[in-house]
Amino acid sequence: MDKMYLWILALGGNLPSEEGSPEETLRAALKMLDGEGMRLVDSSRLYETPCFPPGAGPDYINAAALVESRLDAGALLDRLHEIEAAFGRARQQRWGMRTLDIDLIAGGAQVLPDQDTYAAWRDLDLDTQMKATPEQLILPHPRMHERAFVLVPVHDVAPDWIHPVFGQSVAEMLAALPESARKEVRPL
Repeated sequence: MDKMYLWILALGGNLPSEEGSPEETLRAALKMLDGEGMRLVDSSRLYETPCFPPGAGPDYINAAALVESRLDAGALLDRLHEIEAAFGRARQQRWGMRTLDIDLIAGGAQVLPDQDTYAAWRDLDLDTQMKATPEQLILPHPRMHERAFVLVPVHDVAPDWIHPVFGQSVAEMLAALPESARKEVRPL
């Protein structure tokens, strides 16, 4: 029997799609995560968050989801890209405005592709982060611990998940962020 994985996903968008507003798009995307090789286990509330990086466009609507699947990381990422495309996502600019973004944040205790590659991407300076795109999937997401717009929604669905490199729970990583960053993530 194939192994079952529990994946943590982060969703966001700041442009309307054919489905409607970013809020309507995220709600529809969450429904699509429950099918075609995936089972939606839980989803967070929706949150409004300032655009990242600041000034790059309208504010975002963000959410998180737990998905159970027998798909491995690469196959799941391909499926998530198909869902993004169904909502009009065009991959033209890194960190640009978008109708829908679904990031694969973590899968249990997996570190992909390996510890050294993970560390290299985690330690990039901001200027390089904004320009460079990894050729392979990096898990856990190398910036998740820095981003309230990821950690606040993920806290709704997986507060006790332990980061396999840092050894901290989502709740601990969230508490370590400045209060000002946490307050920027507002529930709808």
